[in-house]
Amino acid sequence: MSRREELTDEQWSLIEPLFDKPPVVVTRGRPRRSEREVLNGVLWILRSGARWCDLPERFPSYQTCHRRFQEWVKDGRLRKVLETLADDLQARGKLDLSECFIDGTFVSAKKGAFVSERPSGAKV
Repeated sequence: MSRREELTDEQWSLIEPLFDKPPVVVTRGRPRRSEREVLNGVLWILRSGARWCDLPERFPSYQTCHRRFQEWVKDGRLRKVLETLADDLQARGKLDLSECFIDGTFVSAKKGAFVSERPSGAKV
């Protein structure tokens, strides 16, 4: 995803309220990466279908992106982010929500395989 494919300032302003401001705590270790940077990395993974470890270096580490992705899925925040962005696209006439879906959990894939496999009738 190129810089122009990352969240625009307008898109970020719509979803920024969904993210709490982390408390400013002086600790050892690396500084916390911004929610926007991490979300751009997560969206790159979701858009590309790549493995987490293949996240380009321009994003925060894949471990950071994956950890926050799991947090956001668990607390429902990622769903709210995707719905907010989809609603904005619909309001601007760029998306017809009756012709698409946000969740792709219907996709079947063989564990460890790079190519999707058609499920057998016996397993379905």
